[in-house]
Amino acid sequence: MRKLAALAAVVTMSVGTLTACSGGNYCDNLKGYVDSSKDLDIKNADAVGKMLDQAKKVSKSAPDDLKDDWKTVIDYAEKAQDAKGDTNKLVELAKSDGDKITPAMTAITKQAKDSCKIDLPGAGNAN
Repeated sequence: MRKLAALAAVVTMSVGTLTACSGGNYCDNLKGYVDSSKDLDIKNADAVGKMLDQAKKVSKSAPDDLKDDWKTVIDYAEKAQDAKGDTNKLVELAKSDGDKITPAMTAITKQAKDSCKIDLPGAGNAN
């Protein structure tokens, strides 16, 4: 269950305090993504789908150096959605893809704080 909780935390970006967002469409889209991720139940495929739609929107406006990171997040979220709430599949996903998602979330979290002034505590800081 710990891995499932970690999966949920990573996918939802452990939403924290939001501050003023500057930096154009990417920051606005990122805020929308964060809002769609609040209280996300990783076992709810419809909720994951809504978050996934927002992630795709954000990825289109993301800075070039984050495009690959957002692709990783989207691929991961698509697999979580495909699991349709099956805890065993979600745990397997965390095991198989967890090492890919952590560096992507670290990069996204750092950029969100540095450029958009959006604080996502815990999202990319999992050790």
